[in-house]
Amino acid sequence: MQGLSMMPLRGPALCLSLIGGMAIGGTALADRGAADRCAASLPVAGKTLYDRALPAVVVGGAIPDALRSVARGLVMAGSMTRETARPAAEAAGACLAHLNAAP
Repeated sequence: MQGLSMMPLRGPALCLSLIGGMAIGGTALADRGAADRCAASLPVAGKTLYDRALPAVVVGGAIPDALRSVARGLVMAGSMTRETARPAAEAAGACLAHLNAAP
């Protein structure tokens, strides 16, 4: 790409980009402690869904999508029934929602 040059970030621009990156990164784990405390009180099925959906949610995935994917896989594998998965996903979703809460 001739004519385009990538200017390295220096001084104030570097500081602002680092601070901005930390602010964005910190938001994803806004209240991880509350989410984990909530999950500790979940029944086994809910805790399983929470634990397996957590990595996708932490990196910015949508909670319903992450839970649906995990629950579907467990139901298809015969590890969980649909009747168990639905309320477990709702409970796990309430705990995962703490991750998006404002600090």
